[in-house]
Amino acid sequence: MIDRQGVTQYVIVGKHQQILLPDDIHKYRIGKGRLKGLRLVHTHLQNEPLTQDDLMDLVFLRLDLVSAITVSQDGMPDQIYPAHLLPETSNSMNWEILPAIQYGNLNIDCHKLILSLEEEFAKKGPIQKIEGADRAILISVTTAPKRSALESMAELTELARSSSAYVVDTIVQYRKPAPRYLLGKGKLSELVILALQRGANLLIFDQNLNPSQVRSITDMTELKVIDRTQLILDIFARRARTREGKIQVELAQLKYLLPRLIEKNTAMSRLTGGIGGRGPGETKLEINRRRVHDRIRRLEKQLRTVRKQRAQRRAKRKRKGLPIISIIGYTNAGKSTLLNTLTKSDILTGNRLFATLDPTSRRLKFPRDTEVIITDTVGFIRDLPKDLVVAFRATLEELEDANLLLHVIDISNPRLTQQIESVEQILESLRLNNIATLRVLNKEDLVEKDFAERKCGQLNAIAISAKDTKTLKPLIEAMERRIRNSTHI
Repeated sequence: MIDRQGVTQYVIVGKHQQILLPDDIHKYRIGKGRLKGLRLVHTHLQNEPLTQDDLMDLVFLRLDLVSAITVSQDGMPDQIYPAHLLPETSNSMNWEILPAIQYGNLNIDCHKLILSLEEEFAKKGPIQKIEGADRAILISVTTAPKRSALESMAELTELARSSSAYVVDTIVQYRKPAPRYLLGKGKLSELVILALQRGANLLIFDQNLNPSQVRSITDMTELKVIDRTQLILDIFARRARTREGKIQVELAQLKYLLPRLIEKNTAMSRLTGGIGGRGPGETKLEINRRRVHDRIRRLEKQLRTVRKQRAQRRAKRKRKGLPIISIIGYTNAGKSTLLNTLTKSDILTGNRLFATLDPTSRRLKFPRDTEVIITDTVGFIRDLPKDLVVAFRATLEELEDANLLLHVIDISNPRLTQQIESVEQILESLRLNNIATLRVLNKEDLVEKDFAERKCGQLNAIAISAKDTKTLKPLIEAMERRIRNSTHI
């Protein structure tokens, strides 16, 4: 393995059939250019040209060049077979195998060739660049109907945007997921080339990857690889502001991470502070796992304390006898905006998924002097990670004491039917589907009036625009009527 200064960085001895490249090659610099900065020169003892394995190493390691040198019968170097990656696919190939060169007649200026290739790769990427943002390719491998798959991909795109990633491309492959790589190895090699061409450093899968798939894909490519659950957990980690929210998110992250720990994992360094080591007899993997287990136990203990404190606060509210209205709904449906408008508050809002995580409670007085507590909860989403639901149970328990649930629905979203189903499935899983619910179709100003009226009739709902107080009168009257009936005021 030779670097760009012509210095030999690795010498590898293999068997006559193959060589195994060491793991620490993955740690070798990926600099300003898009290629590895290393070229592989190796021998073929059977007088054969470059093999498929050679070309896969070229692709997955993003090597500058790969060359095979054949050996003559008298043991001397014979033919040289070089190959390099292509900035643009040609004849369904992502690489070019140069004509064989007789040993002694090699006249390739490797450094000049590599720099020109990187320049061509850079031209293939999009003009827009966002400093410090991950550049992501989104992938879905599914047997679902095309419309459903595209809707799911659209939501994944919104999630990526909420996580401050810049999406450079999306790929949907309609096939049964492969057990090892989720998608075929050939398609994975195409993805690596596409990432190289588009300057991407992150692959985000719409489907959840099992630990074996994560290990297989990351062994094949140096790109960062995450799935839908990890992306949602990352967004929650960015948005959590309170101590309680941070505890809940970290607990969910660690429970998700634990079965995915592998020996070369280096993401555990942030957990070492304050946690002692048990001695040199343990492997790094065992230490990492034990530390995660210890941290999970600590967080669960802190969460139990949080649940007790929440239970005490709920008991105080019950003694005061104030009815409770909880706002629920799909993420980015406008729950926090509605709470702000109803109570004249200034809770953070934003046109992105999971803009707010931490629950907020405010007092609201109806025209007839009926006073209630109205709370805003974390938004729901399709396939909300199980570990996240468990971790946020302390927050979601707030809903158990609600006299009325306001289900806020984004009427302008083309996936509103699926979003309603997702929210109601989560309510059912939390055994909250027996609480009186009032459906509210938000963002009526973004759709035609006839459409809003038709949806109100179909869903037995009230249409509003959470930003416009003039549209809220029917909702306020319906809320007060429901509360008075449920509490016999």
